Amino acid sequence: MVLDPRKPDPHSPSEIDLSQLATEQRNAKTAAIDRVSTLEMVRLINAEDQQVALAVEQVLPEIAEAIDRIAVQFQQGGRLFYIGAGTSGRLGILDASECPPTYGVEFGRVMGLIAGGDEAIRKAVEGAEDDPARGMADLQAHQFTAQDVLVGLAASGRTPYVMGGLKYAKQLGAFTIAVACTPQSPISAIADLAIEPLPGPEVITGSTRMKAGTAQKLVLNLLSTGTMIKIGKVYGNLMVDVQASNQKLVERCKRIVCEATQVSRDRAEELLKLTQYDVKLAILIQQTDLPLEQAAQLLTETAGYLQRAIDRSTQDNL
Repeated sequence: MVLDPRKPDPHSPSEIDLSQLATEQRNAKTAAIDRVSTLEMVRLINAEDQQVALAVEQVLPEIAEAIDRIAVQFQQGGRLFYIGAGTSGRLGILDASECPPTYGVEFGRVMGLIAGGDEAIRKAVEGAEDDPARGMADLQAHQFTAQDVLVGLAASGRTPYVMGGLKYAKQLGAFTIAVACTPQSPISAIADLAIEPLPGPEVITGSTRMKAGTAQKLVLNLLSTGTMIKIGKVYGNLMVDVQASNQKLVERCKRIVCEATQVSRDRAEELLKLTQYDVKLAILIQQTDLPLEQAAQLLTETAGYLQRAIDRSTQDNL
C-alpha cells in the first residue's frame, strides 16, 4: 500500500484514545506529589528519572542497528535528519546543532526539523504538529533524498507531522527510524526500524518533556555519538575533529593533542600552528614523524580515520 503523507491519518488527534497511550498514564507513585515536602518531591522525580536509563538499555540492539545504517549512509554522502514537534523537535535540533562544533561535520549533514519552523523552537506554534503535509514539505525544502536517513521523534508515537515526514521518506526509499516512548506506535509501524524506550508514566501525567524527553535525548546522544565514532571522528575517546571556533575550543584542541601524544603544551601549540589547528593532522605528525603534506595525504587516503592512518604509516615503515 502506498502511503500518502498529505492525507489525514486514522490516528489523528480527534480519533485517538489518549487513555491508551503509555505516555498519558497516571503514575501511582507520584499521585500525592503536590502534598509532600519539597525534598520528598524532588526525590520522587529523581527516582522516576532513574528509570529512564534502564528503559534505554532495553533498546540498545535497535540503537546499534540504527547507528550502523546511519554510518553507512553518511560514508556515502548522505545526511541525518531528525523530525519532530514540540519537545521532540527541539531535542532533534539540539542534537543536530551540536554536531558541527563537536565533531567537525559540515553544517547541514545533521539537520533537525520542527513542526512550525524556527519560531517553534522557542514558542509553541499551535496546530503545526497536526499537519502531515507539512512534514513532507519541510523535507522537500531541504532536498531530502533516498541517500539520507530520517529519524522521526514523537513521545506519543502518533504525531501527524512526523508521520507525514516518515511516509514521504519511505516513498523515496530512504532508511527511516522511529523513536517513540509508547509500544507499537503508529510511527513505528511506518519506519524501517523502531526504537521504543518505555520509561513508564510521567511524574506529572502527560508531561512528556520529562521522562520521555530524557529518554529521547539519551537515544539521540547515542545515535549521533555512535555515528561519529563509526565514521572516524573520534580517536580513542578524544574528539579529534573538533573545530577551534572559540577560545574554549582552542584550549580543548591543545589538551587533546597533549593527551593523545603525551607532548608538552608548547609542542602541542607548535603542531597546531603548523596544521592550522587540524587536531588529527597534528597528532598524526607527532605520532609518525611524517612531513605535513605526506601526513595530510595519508589522512585523505584513510578517509580521515586517524588510527588507520597511524597503523598504515607503521606498516609502511616495517
